[in-house]
Amino acid sequence: MKKVQMMMLLLCLLQYGYGQTRLTLEHSRSMAVKNNNKIKNSALDLDAARESKKEMFTNYFPKVTASVIGMQALDPLLEMKMKGGNLPVYDGNIANLASASQFAYMPDVNVGLFNQVGLGYINVLQPLYAGGKIKTANELTSLNLQVKEKQQLLTSNEVLLMTEQQYWQVVTIQEKQKTLEGYILFLDTLYRQVNVAFKSGMIIKNDLLKVSIKQQELQVNKIQLANGRKLALMQLCQTIGTDYNTDINLESNLTDLSEPENYFVTNNTVLHNRAEYQLFEKAVEASKLETKLKKADYLPNLGVGATGYYMDQFETNSNGAANAMVYASLNMPISDWWGGKHKLKELKNRESIAKNTLEESKGLLSLQMEKAWTDLTELYEKIQLIEATLAQTEENLSVNQKSYKNGILQLSDLLEAQALKIETENKLIEAKSQYRTALTKYLQLTVR
Repeated sequence: MKKVQMMMLLLCLLQYGYGQTRLTLEHSRSMAVKNNNKIKNSALDLDAARESKKEMFTNYFPKVTASVIGMQALDPLLEMKMKGGNLPVYDGNIANLASASQFAYMPDVNVGLFNQVGLGYINVLQPLYAGGKIKTANELTSLNLQVKEKQQLLTSNEVLLMTEQQYWQVVTIQEKQKTLEGYILFLDTLYRQVNVAFKSGMIIKNDLLKVSIKQQELQVNKIQLANGRKLALMQLCQTIGTDYNTDINLESNLTDLSEPENYFVTNNTVLHNRAEYQLFEKAVEASKLETKLKKADYLPNLGVGATGYYMDQFETNSNGAANAMVYASLNMPISDWWGGKHKLKELKNRESIAKNTLEESKGLLSLQMEKAWTDLTELYEKIQLIEATLAQTEENLSVNQKSYKNGILQLSDLLEAQALKIETENKLIEAKSQYRTALTKYLQLTVR
């Protein structure tokens, strides 16, 4: 019987434990990578770039076209009129042909051609030279694919940073709720003590009312925190692609904070590895290829091809005709160069703009990394100062509690000491959460 009771108790505890869904930061990040719509769209964009690259490669192969045409004209497209008259009758002796005495009359004859026609043909064209347009276009699509890969990385980093910010926002509220619950318990205990003292006539009712008013304020704060947690958790669930559930509880670990020096890197050593910098480099390459592609429009185009066709007039006692031919075509643009030279100068200027932007990006990206490092170190120092302040507020509260029990301190001073401790604890929670987010941002900017 005792074993059965123990098993039932264990099952109850397990059921209670599973009633809440615990969510860790790593789990949230993995869910965001898997479910976030921005990341999904970025992956689809990358797949589209791959297909575009494959489609552009097919321009190296011959172009094959086929067509079938059927036509019925109101009048023949080609009409021939044969003049009639008296034709000599030939008796078989060639000597009598010139002096024939008998004739046969032949009326005028009208012949109409192409009144109805069916035509089918197939054409194969192989470009031999197109001014480098096909090669350059393929290089552009390959470059576009590389750009999409970098953009996908940036999108993932953006979503992961947003996930972490929202995660720590919920954790901050959860920790504040715990702090508030401790404050509520403190006031409940204090209220009972003050109430006993009031009934005993040791204090006036004003002290009791002070505690009661503070309790009501904390209930309002409790409602506000609960609503804030709900909205923050809903936002996190939206980002990581899961349904909102009131039973979700985030795992909070704000105690293990490594020093910033453990992650420091020199900006110049990682600048060229950043996806943002590489995108600026790709922009310079793209501007050069666009100029090269436009220049190909003003160069000769050479190609060879073959065509085969079959034509039938659908006439009685008339058979269709089939034929084939091979050909070469050369296209030489001449007048296009008049406006083309100005277009090429425009594109050359755009190349210079892209190069200047690349140079400017070096300083801006370095400044961004420097600011991220400054923010990280400032937050770490802030945490150290708040922790020292918290130790002082705890000591101050302890002294005030002893003084109040000994009757040498007013109740308002004790309440103020407790409020100061809670305020400091909340500031420490916020600073630690901000530090974790700032660390993630710094690691992303330094390509780790």
